[in-house]
Amino acid sequence: MRDNGPVTTIVSIQSAVAYGHVGNSAAVFPLQRLGVEVWPVYTVNFSNHTGYGAWRGPLIPADDVREVITGMEEREAFGEVDAVLSGYQGGTQIGDVILDAVARVKAANPSAIYACDPVMGNAKSGCFVHPDIPILLREKVVPAADVITPNQFELGFLTGTEPESLESTLAAVDAARAMGPSTVLVTSVLRPDRPEGTIEMLAVHGDEAWIVQTPHLPMKANGSGDVTAALFTAHLLDSGRPDEALAKTVSSVYALLKRTLESGRRELQLVQSQEEIAHPACEFTPTRVR
Repeated sequence: MRDNGPVTTIVSIQSAVAYGHVGNSAAVFPLQRLGVEVWPVYTVNFSNHTGYGAWRGPLIPADDVREVITGMEEREAFGEVDAVLSGYQGGTQIGDVILDAVARVKAANPSAIYACDPVMGNAKSGCFVHPDIPILLREKVVPAADVITPNQFELGFLTGTEPESLESTLAAVDAARAMGPSTVLVTSVLRPDRPEGTIEMLAVHGDEAWIVQTPHLPMKANGSGDVTAALFTAHLLDSGRPDEALAKTVSSVYALLKRTLESGRRELQLVQSQEEIAHPACEFTPTRVR
């Protein structure tokens, strides 16, 4: 903890919705509940997430997003920033704005990191972003990132591989790290040889690799990846330990998803799960696999 302020300061450049929890509307509150100073920059301001098939509100032009970031820079605030966090990128212009922001933050604070959730799709739905986005992520964004948090499908898409087993998933992580990031969190790992009814998450950081297993809840919740990326980034910055960051993140996300499933509601029960976010039980123990 710093002598002159909060544990961590994060600039989070993501979408925002009025109803529900995705993007910054999923990431900001959990980070604040952990005691993190968050400066949200919005890329859209929608009524709800697009999974409903209908929504209202503006896509914020890239130049306007850049203006907001420039205004923060003019306050000479970037020296305080420990991380830039980004998620779904709706267009290549926003990608360029985010990369420019990362460069400016790192110029002001060389120890700052860039954590990118390279949102492209999932194994069930396939790739659901504009065809230009995977190319942008692979060629420009991921090489500039220090931490990436893909699901297993996105990891394969980024690296041109088909990770399934632990060995092939670790090999794909190594290929991703060779692109630039030092830390990779793989969500939704589905190994063929896993116990029935389970799902795993894998974290690779430095020379360590850790995997953790939880029951597989029969649901899909928009915004859960945004919460996961935010929590893992904050916990890793706080402790520097991938196993601890993984254990805390998985505990909180599992509790959040379980409560959401039990509620019968479509949107994440984020506020209702705040205690499990602030004080994760760490009931799932990571296993070191490297």
